[in-house]
Amino acid sequence: MAKKSRSLARERRHVRVRKVVVGTTNRPRLNVFKSISGIYAQIIDDSEGNTLISASTVDNELREKVKGLKKTEQAKAIGKAVAERAKSKGITSVVFDRGGFRYVGRVKALADGAREGGLQF
Repeated sequence: MAKKSRSLARERRHVRVRKVVVGTTNRPRLNVFKSISGIYAQIIDDSEGNTLISASTVDNELREKVKGLKKTEQAKAIGKAVAERAKSKGITSVVFDRGGFRYVGRVKALADGAREGGLQF
């Protein structure tokens, strides 16, 4: 039997979560992905299949802002940035999709930053 990988297990968890968490036009989905070096957030309308807003640590305008911060502080800054961009487009309420990751550390920091920025979920 082949060894199960952590990334494969995360993808399976994400599929399970996505059966329940669906973004609509009225209440889009805030998706989180984290890699070893960065964290990425997108606000997605699943009914249209469009990404409405995105923010990440590799984003040109945010890269300098998060440089030198700890990873959890970077995640909080990304959460605030995605909330700011969402507000400018008139989005106030979202459903949170943790992407199969545990709700601790960077994922929780991003969610807290988004809430501080004014998003409701």
